[in-house]
Amino acid sequence: MFKKKATNIILLLSVVVFLFGSGFKLGQYKSRIGYIQQLNKSVFSRPNSTSSIGKNLDFTLFWETWEELEKKFIDKNKIDPQKMYYGAIKGMASSLEDPYTFFLTPEENKESKDDLAGKFEGIGAQLGLQDNRIVIVAPLKNSPAKRAGINAGDFINKVDDRSTKGWTLPQAVSKIRGPKGTKVKLTLERDSKELDLEIVREQIRVESVELNYEKKKNQTVAYIKLNQFGDNTNDEWDRAIAEVALRWQNREIKGLIIDVRDNPGGYLDSSVYLASEFLPLGKMVVKQTSTTQESKSYEVEREGRLLEIPLLVIINKGSASASEILAGALRDYKRAILVGEKSFGKGSVQEATNLKDGAGIHITVAKWILPKGDWINSKGIEPDIKVENKTKEGSSLTREADLQLEKAIEQLIK
Repeated sequence: MFKKKATNIILLLSVVVFLFGSGFKLGQYKSRIGYIQQLNKSVFSRPNSTSSIGKNLDFTLFWETWEELEKKFIDKNKIDPQKMYYGAIKGMASSLEDPYTFFLTPEENKESKDDLAGKFEGIGAQLGLQDNRIVIVAPLKNSPAKRAGINAGDFINKVDDRSTKGWTLPQAVSKIRGPKGTKVKLTLERDSKELDLEIVREQIRVESVELNYEKKKNQTVAYIKLNQFGDNTNDEWDRAIAEVALRWQNREIKGLIIDVRDNPGGYLDSSVYLASEFLPLGKMVVKQTSTTQESKSYEVEREGRLLEIPLLVIINKGSASASEILAGALRDYKRAILVGEKSFGKGSVQEATNLKDGAGIHITVAKWILPKGDWINSKGIEPDIKVENKTKEGSSLTREADLQLEKAIEQLIK
């Protein structure tokens, strides 16, 4: 009798524990579901949003994944909600599979703006994407990258022994840049061979426009090196052109060479401003087309100061974007002879937008078309006179070995 009663008590306790445990778990589950539903509600409650995209999307999976990572990931020190949040947004942008559409954290957005203002700390190399690989578009003049022997067209396979496969441009920039005095190791691929370079970072200051003069056979030509189309380009251009125009008027120079080799581009408006120096009023410099916006033509709206000067433009595989607009428009109107190598081939337009807390996003919004209708994306622009510069392994191009510049000078003084 005692045994039977004891058994009943144990059974009763088991039932109570089970019911209590079930109730507790059920309560946990309902609480968790309620929490996730609240999070979903907050996702859908987008202030001032007119978009219907995503309003019927269930974000439960997103929040479940977030919770699982927070609870179970082995290294709790790496659980950084802010980084996870930014990482999720980056993934959303990269899902569009356009290498030029990407989200920028506040730090990355500041670096992007510093680029166009001509100042940053790093190795002094402009990066690009080619076949979804990180590639050197332009080592800057007098930069650590230039002195180390980095060339346009070098692929960056590793940064500090970490593979760059699948990296975005901002990701590569953030890993290569850093405080001056620190070192970064790059594993480059050139002509199917790998080489390692260790470079000390420095404060980099970039002048958009550099004016010099070249002499040959008692003849002088003006030579302008354009490094980028940034915040200061138009002002620097005006100062340089005022001097060139005066010398041309006084018959002190035979002509002008514009060098956009290794120039990765920048502002589209700036390329139009520069092209307007050489083209008549009303001429279309470039046309912007899109499936979501009206087409827009950019035309010459000011009186150029060098409408008659003999002109050559030097291009290479590092000449991209705004550089190609300038060179292509001058070619199409037969206003300039192009010398060098085929250009990079970037024919899309990105809109840079500032977001909350200093973040930003670059979105491909259109493609641009040259005056004669060419869309040079992934094709580039072929020069009128093809000249290839060759340098020794690990060496930078010297003035003496610059065959492209020599050919341009010869064309002007002949």
